Amino acid sequence: MSDKNDKTERAERLSVFKTYKLYVGGKFPRSESGRVYEVSDSKDNWLANVPLSSRKDARDAVVAARKAFGAWSGATAYNRGQILYRIAEMLEGRREQYVREVADAEGLSKSKAAAQVDAAIDRWVWYAGWTDKIAQVVGGGNPVAGPFFNLSSPEPTGVVAVLAPQESSFLGLVSVLAPVIATGNTAIVVASEKSPLPALSLGEVLATSDLPGGVVNVLSGRTAEIAKPLAAHQDVNAIDLAGADDVLAKELEIAAADNLKRVLRPQPVDYTETPGIDRMTAFLETKTVWHPTGSLGASGSSY
Repeated sequence: MSDKNDKTERAERLSVFKTYKLYVGGKFPRSESGRVYEVSDSKDNWLANVPLSSRKDARDAVVAARKAFGAWSGATAYNRGQILYRIAEMLEGRREQYVREVADAEGLSKSKAAAQVDAAIDRWVWYAGWTDKIAQVVGGGNPVAGPFFNLSSPEPTGVVAVLAPQESSFLGLVSVLAPVIATGNTAIVVASEKSPLPALSLGEVLATSDLPGGVVNVLSGRTAEIAKPLAAHQDVNAIDLAGADDVLAKELEIAAADNLKRVLRPQPVDYTETPGIDRMTAFLETKTVWHPTGSLGASGSSY
């Protein structure tokens, strides 16, 4: 009798659907506008209602990213590497969830989706290993004619708006986000308009991976609607146009010119290939320091 009742209870149980939210300043708000839009899989089956971010959400994300920049850029490269590696650990523990979301988003078989997720996790590890090496590669001593040391060292650009690729919903997202924060920048990510679920789920991983709130902020919605205020925002220092089409990219470049933003234009990329350091150096500035050398006075101290 009890077995029959157990079966009846299981049959009557309602499905618990996942509620997707934005990730801003280490918290999970719904869109300020209260709007949502439907996301469907590759066969046009409904998957979820996700927040339709507004201009106000974009401005809130910029405020959060700017607030987090000082501490994140001032952290040691070793510490940033540890945190990026921790993100990879957390993703590994939720691998099956991401395989399912990527398969639904991109219409892939489970095995192909698993390959994409594994590559994305490996990509976090790859960039984690670069955090304490990039300064040695792009910085160093410069020969000068005179009694001086001349040293160049890279510094993060600041707050970077990142338009995630539209088609590669997870591997592409990681490939454009990880290099931005690995080098000490903070980011506002505009998730793929068509397939935002992996990006929104990533916010849950970031929140539990020791990454300080505000270092990464994730928005979902209409790419053009969110990207335009970000491109024109005076407190955004750079923008990666990976997820923009040619028409939108041109509009955003014009908007970004008002305060001399760094702009990384969209380009054909195979995200399955091992990346170079281009996306890290794209959002680095070079600081050069001059220092005199030689003896000073009778003490013989040198500089």
